[in-house]
Amino acid sequence: MRISLIIPTLNERDGIGYTLDTIHEVQEKETHELFPKETIEWEVLVIDGGSKDGTQEIAKEKGAKVVEELRRGYGRAYRTGFALATGDFIATMDGDGTYPASEIPWMIKRLIHTKLDFISGDRLTLMEKKAMTTEHRIGNWLLNSSMRVLFHQVLKGVPAKVLTDSQSGMWVFRRSILPSLRLTQDGMPLSEEIKLEVLLHGFKFEEMPIHYAERWGQPKLSSWHDGLGNLRWLVEKRIQVSQETRNTSKLGVPATRPHSP
Repeated sequence: MRISLIIPTLNERDGIGYTLDTIHEVQEKETHELFPKETIEWEVLVIDGGSKDGTQEIAKEKGAKVVEELRRGYGRAYRTGFALATGDFIATMDGDGTYPASEIPWMIKRLIHTKLDFISGDRLTLMEKKAMTTEHRIGNWLLNSSMRVLFHQVLKGVPAKVLTDSQSGMWVFRRSILPSLRLTQDGMPLSEEIKLEVLLHGFKFEEMPIHYAERWGQPKLSSWHDGLGNLRWLVEKRIQVSQETRNTSKLGVPATRPHSP
């Protein structure tokens, strides 16, 4: 079994070393304990947006494969990583120490044993007190609420009938589903887009609570700017889905949804 772990970075000198150290611990401990009879290969891809603070050098020293992607954007980094990944399963997390690498093997084990296609980490249920500012919490609440209203029919495919954390950037999924997903966003909306695409295609989806910690280094997210961009994209996506549904109904054939690398 091969696991591809994709980490987007941009000037994450303070956190990338710690993040990769925890991944090495997971490789040596949790993975072998959970899959004692399996040969597990890890592919760690750091997709870097042109860091100038030594992030790339630290990542290479820690054994990661570093790919420089100068087309900026959180979503662009992931889309580049998806195109390069060779694993049976793909996992994602940030390079700032916020996401728990130790939970990746557990998520993969659940994915396999329950025959799921995609698991998204829910940061909000077990989040540390200092992990998110009040402004960021309000933004998450607004975006989560907007998704529930705009896509309530789609969210019926989620076991709880609701998505707790639409903005989470920690996912584990089968690489085999990627060709079916139409991923177009280079920015933060990719977090929403990939989840909605999985649900729109009827793949088996589940959320799993994860521990979410205070980040190492300075935050780069602009709560209001990025939040408004995400909200705008949600509305546009809802209009697009409605139009495709009407066209499908008129023609009597399914709309094509090509994958964009």
